[in-house]
Amino acid sequence: MNPLREINLEQGMPYASDAVRRLTFEVHHSKDLGCAALKIIHGYGSTGKGGKIRLAARERLAFLQKKREIQYFIPGEKFSIFDADTLSAFRVCPELRKDRDLERANNGVTFIIL
Repeated sequence: MNPLREINLEQGMPYASDAVRRLTFEVHHSKDLGCAALKIIHGYGSTGKGGKIRLAARERLAFLQKKREIQYFIPGEKFSIFDADTLSAFRVCPELRKDRDLERANNGVTFIIL
């Protein structure tokens, strides 16, 4: 199994609540598959006000982190070689070094270290 999976939460234009349910499922499923990391695409909000899926997904990830169901997550806008969490993530999942969003400050994605 690939240690890194990519999931598009925007696919099908779901409500934020449905996207969060899928996120929770994908986190647990990816762990069961033995993945080290998960990249979620949630968009940034076409209105420029944040995007409901992005905000709800990150709120859920903070909850999962607090419950220790994930190690941590990295917002796409912080996914940089100058970020300590990103450097730690490279040790857990070296494939992240090749991700197209590295150094792009893309707030439409989030990386999850399982």
